[in-house]
Amino acid sequence: MARELRVYERPSLERPVLIGAFRGWNDGGQAATLAAGYLAKLWGARKFADIDPELFVDFQATRPNVSLDEGHTRRIDWPENAFFRARIPGADRDAVLLVGVEPNYRWRAFTELIGGLSSDLGVEMVITLGALLADVPHTRPSPVTGAATDPKLVDELGLQLSRYEGPTGVVGVLLDACRRAGIPSVSLWAAVPHYVSLAPSPRAARALCERLANVLAISIDVTELEEAEESYVEQVSQAVASDSDTAAYVEELEQRADSLDWLEESGELPSGEALAAEIARFLRERERNGGGGPSGPTG
Repeated sequence: MARELRVYERPSLERPVLIGAFRGWNDGGQAATLAAGYLAKLWGARKFADIDPELFVDFQATRPNVSLDEGHTRRIDWPENAFFRARIPGADRDAVLLVGVEPNYRWRAFTELIGGLSSDLGVEMVITLGALLADVPHTRPSPVTGAATDPKLVDELGLQLSRYEGPTGVVGVLLDACRRAGIPSVSLWAAVPHYVSLAPSPRAARALCERLANVLAISIDVTELEEAEESYVEQVSQAVASDSDTAAYVEELEQRADSLDWLEESGELPSGEALAAEIARFLRERERNGGGGPSGPTG
């Protein structure tokens, strides 16, 4: 294993699944890393390995933090891509949680390290969590799309066949590395309101956890995220109400969301191909207009 991958202990795992999330372009509203961090806390995960950031991270773009240890000793906390192990409660399998930051350099080498460790640990599936900025209201449930490149997984798990074309983040490169390593992979993406992209979104994080639970056929307690979600919606609503133009825009988004819900209930949704074409058109327009942040499902 390359020296950049630092393994502190070799865990013995049962039918492991790797769940990964990265801060940065793939993490609108910090929803993906919030979800992964929540799972690590909920499942009592223990760190067993990490990737040395020295050759992968631009420390001027992603700076280390200085903190005081017990109020006296200064400590530098470097940008981290860390692996944690945990037993999934109520399931007959383990989880490897990868929580980190999108690297600035050597993406192929970085993702090959993850793929190599996954193969070495016998990981049966890699699931990446992402969040994209979209025209969705903060007052409605966060939509989540699930995609895979393997038609068998698409059928088994009720996912979509990935047809995305365009710029990608490290998540897309990781999924390609998994494909080449022969590891089945799934990409889950939650939509986050673009007008409140800087605030962490527990609503989108909860939606990711619930979709993950569906994919793995497990139960995930999202009570804490639900409580945080109530405060999130209240605070954002107060901020939106202070500007009449933004309030009108959010009301329009709510009407669109409610209309889509009605169409889904009535069975009158457009075809999957029509939806895919519309999403692709929307992403191309955002790219031409220089839209920042994650503008679409890149896995």
